[in-house]
Amino acid sequence: MARTPILKFDRGTLTLHPPPRGRAWFEYATWDDRIERFRIPAHQYDNLVNALKTDAIAFDNQAQQFQPLELNPQLVMTPYAHQTAALQAWVNAKWRGVVVLPTAAGKTYLAQLAMEAVPRSALITVPTLDLMHQWYAHLEAAFPGVEVGLLGGGSRDRSPILVATYDSAAIHAESLGNQYGLLICDECRHLPSDFNRVIAEYAIAPYRLGLTATPDRADGRHSDLATLLGPVVYHKTPEELSGHTLAPYRVEQIKVSLSEAERDRYESRIQQRNQFLQQKNIWLSSAQGWQRFVQASARSQAGRRAMLAHREAKAIALGTEGKLAVLEALLAQHFPNRTLIFTNDNATVYRISQDFLIPAITHQTAVKERHQVLQAFKDGTYPALVVSHVLNEGVDVPEAGIAILLSGSGSTREYIQRLGRILRKGHRDKQAILYEVIAEATTEEQVSRRRRQRPKPDRRNTQLSLVPTYDGAEIETPSVPQAAEDKAPPKNRPD
Repeated sequence: MARTPILKFDRGTLTLHPPPRGRAWFEYATWDDRIERFRIPAHQYDNLVNALKTDAIAFDNQAQQFQPLELNPQLVMTPYAHQTAALQAWVNAKWRGVVVLPTAAGKTYLAQLAMEAVPRSALITVPTLDLMHQWYAHLEAAFPGVEVGLLGGGSRDRSPILVATYDSAAIHAESLGNQYGLLICDECRHLPSDFNRVIAEYAIAPYRLGLTATPDRADGRHSDLATLLGPVVYHKTPEELSGHTLAPYRVEQIKVSLSEAERDRYESRIQQRNQFLQQKNIWLSSAQGWQRFVQASARSQAGRRAMLAHREAKAIALGTEGKLAVLEALLAQHFPNRTLIFTNDNATVYRISQDFLIPAITHQTAVKERHQVLQAFKDGTYPALVVSHVLNEGVDVPEAGIAILLSGSGSTREYIQRLGRILRKGHRDKQAILYEVIAEATTEEQVSRRRRQRPKPDRRNTQLSLVPTYDGAEIETPSVPQAAEDKAPPKNRPD
């Protein structure tokens, strides 16, 4: 009599032995001579199980360790229309996919709704410790009857709902892979990196949700999200939600002229750089232009001088005195409205902090000090705050209505994240304003055009279907909560 095949989880992979009859499952398997067993990548778990069931093959499933949860949410509110639509799109896509929503659009509450739709043990991954603790506080309030744990920052819990940093989840991926049925990746653009991708590849989780405001990566690996989590199933931009879920906003560009001395120095340094680029036949506008420039600059004295000239020209454009004059005028115009000032480097942050007596936050700011500064900014003690990159993501920033972008990169992602910091819907007459201050007739104009380009969303059609839970039942299509009227959003909504 033939033995029943046993499916086991083995450090991020699956083994199936003895080999069953049929051929459908075989396309996912590879023979491993070391153990004389067939191995299957863990992320193919649902495909493998479906193939075995399609061929009516009985098997002993010892791989799955995730369990159903009894979730009785205590944090209940009427979702916005876009949250309802996003949840339904995720359900229609077989409980897999990425949802793209701007900052302050309620991605955390959307994740809570997803957890209620597929009540299984859940692993939530986040990029920072700050964000890990924010998620923990939300889930503790939402599901007080279920143990919520932390992995990262010195905590090593194993609980039915676990919030982990990407670093810690990747380190422990081999042991976490079969413990959770639902994988939620916040700021999921971090997932496709060489180090982090094992979180999804070593997981058997049939249900996967990615959340992000900006999925694109400079290395192009955002396309891997379709394999790791599923395709983009829902996409809304700040413009589409402005005035409804988010505060209405406008962007004003202010151009400042370099002084005569600054202009002479700037043109001289740009000319020196361009002469080198022409000699080496390098075009910075090409896809590999910057990389070739960096490589060429390391090979000769002329190259190093060209790179130094490039950096000096950039510093002149970013730090022109004209920008500080504009900053002074804007601060006076909008006082005492809460204002965020963004720059591209810490040196400018500290200069503004010293000259204008404005508190600063950089990556060097201690956690306790950062918390105290943000709390003082929230209660109005500090009407303005100057930062570099540290508040782009992973930090809960209190409501602000004015943002002044003195300098930044050409990254569309960074631009959208900074814009999102002022889009929380506050009082009904709130009008958010983003001031983009750039040096006229410099490379900053090109950078500004590049970061304001919007990628086209992936609006694929998906079909409604059931997904096996692999613990003896089917999950029915959940009753998606009715959306709130966009014109009258509930108060005190968590993000």
